[in-house]
Amino acid sequence: MDHTLEKILARVQKPGRYVGGEYNAIKKEKNDVDCRFAFCFPDTYEIGMSNLGMRILYGVINEMDGVWCERVFAPWGDMEAEMRKEGLPLYALESGDPIAEFDIIGFSLGYEMAYTNVLNMLDLAGLPLRSEDRKDLRPLVVAGGTSMYNPEPLAPFVDIVSLGEGEDVTVEMIQLYRKAKQEGWSKAQLLRAAAQIPGLYIPSLYEISYREDGLIASILPQEGATERVTKRIVTDMDRSYYPVKTIVPSTEITQDRVMLELFRGCIRGCRFCQAGFVYRPVRSRSQAQLARQGIEACQDSGYQDMTLMSLSSSDYPDLLPLCDALLEWCEPHKVNLALPSLRADNFSMNLMEKLQRGGRKSGLTFAPEAGSQRLRDAINKNVTEEDLLNSCRTAFAGGWSGVKLYFMLGLPTETDEDVLGIADLANKVYHVWRNNTPNRSRGVRITVSTSCFVPKSHTPFQWEAQNTREEYLRKVTLLRENLRNKSITYNWHDPETSFLEAALSRGDRRVADVIEQAWRHGAKFDSWSEYFSLQTWLDAFAACGLSPAFYANRRRDFDEILPWDHLDYGVSKEFLKRECLKAYEDRT
Repeated sequence: MDHTLEKILARVQKPGRYVGGEYNAIKKEKNDVDCRFAFCFPDTYEIGMSNLGMRILYGVINEMDGVWCERVFAPWGDMEAEMRKEGLPLYALESGDPIAEFDIIGFSLGYEMAYTNVLNMLDLAGLPLRSEDRKDLRPLVVAGGTSMYNPEPLAPFVDIVSLGEGEDVTVEMIQLYRKAKQEGWSKAQLLRAAAQIPGLYIPSLYEISYREDGLIASILPQEGATERVTKRIVTDMDRSYYPVKTIVPSTEITQDRVMLELFRGCIRGCRFCQAGFVYRPVRSRSQAQLARQGIEACQDSGYQDMTLMSLSSSDYPDLLPLCDALLEWCEPHKVNLALPSLRADNFSMNLMEKLQRGGRKSGLTFAPEAGSQRLRDAINKNVTEEDLLNSCRTAFAGGWSGVKLYFMLGLPTETDEDVLGIADLANKVYHVWRNNTPNRSRGVRITVSTSCFVPKSHTPFQWEAQNTREEYLRKVTLLRENLRNKSITYNWHDPETSFLEAALSRGDRRVADVIEQAWRHGAKFDSWSEYFSLQTWLDAFAACGLSPAFYANRRRDFDEILPWDHLDYGVSKEFLKRECLKAYEDRT
């Protein structure tokens, strides 16, 4: 271990975040590799190590001969301060080498609030922030992940954006880079060649112009660029990589368990849900493959918990046989099996009894999203009040004593009547418990949680305005005043982070200046309350002559050029428009 690092670790909280050496971490001989890849997750170790996508790509890249992928996480404030004081640059966990020496630096971005951490990590590495200021082929800075569906706010900082699923396209990009390195290409040569690989978007090859009113006038591809860039998907899930030999962290993480991905995509088409559209089409793993992978992953890691995960896991067609196959092994080995995403319209008591066998029946979670049937139809949720109450009736009669209900406030077409419908629905759930529980003395815990609707790109609601912070809080107050039952707890998400999320998620390339301005004035870890300061961001927008409300609170016309119109995620703009118009008519 580096002597400076050893000295620092004694002075920071959770030093286990920064030392590496975990079971199943991959070490390679430097002399055996010609391409080194620093896989950066712009959040803490605990969050990054809980990300299945990062574990998958880590394994995919390290399966390549001659390539070594290492992990890098954002250091918490205390560690960053010590690193800057001691002059220790950002390093990779496996080797301890500074990432500025690597060939490729790849960022996985799942949330817009991590944008400033990307800049902070580049700065900690001693690298220029902007792509145009990094003249050499090495290091190449790339980015992908769910918040890159609209990459424009980060476009000036990255060289390449990977659109869609990365298993195949990342390998192709690395192979191209190795060829460029071997043949002595310039960075410009590499970027023009990368633009020919489907799924790779090169921001510097597109020129954006603006009208006087601030709207986009045109998005023009330059020489070597295609008019539209189409996302990549994995077509055969049974042949895709799954990390059976997963890294076992040396300190506690958020999702410390085996995560078994059942399928990608979603059959539902909820109009607010970005993932439901950009992950299309639905592709499943076979039941036999999943059972084998889940058992092998537990055997290798020693984990005692396994989660069956997807956008809507209870929609997996062979779910009951899969659970039977897994439980046959899990029960004698005392491994807990969990299914986090339940739908009220296909809730299976048989399934839940299997998963909770021998355990305490604590609580279930459902997401009706809206309080009235009219609004649930408008957002295409396709769950009825009777679906929810029947599921609760079944669960309470079976001994469950708690339920969590998730809703959004500020959905398009929402009225105060819809808001009050949330309170009415929660009260009906309470009465269902009273009439069906075998044991009233235990009491019931009903938790109602609301978040602020954030319009996202590539959805039918990409044109919609977000409620202002004042309007959202008015609705919170209205709902709170109508939830008076002592068995019902109400939690609500603060509107300030949602406001900034909306401004960033639908931002154009000019927002990059705002991100840099905010970072230079202390913004980082913006998804953490310990660091988030809305005022810092408001000041940054003002300094750049932009308004966050222009991006968050403005309804867009259907014919407006959107910042992401040149990026194709497989669902046409015309289809999204038709779905949006159906929402105005409350049509599923």
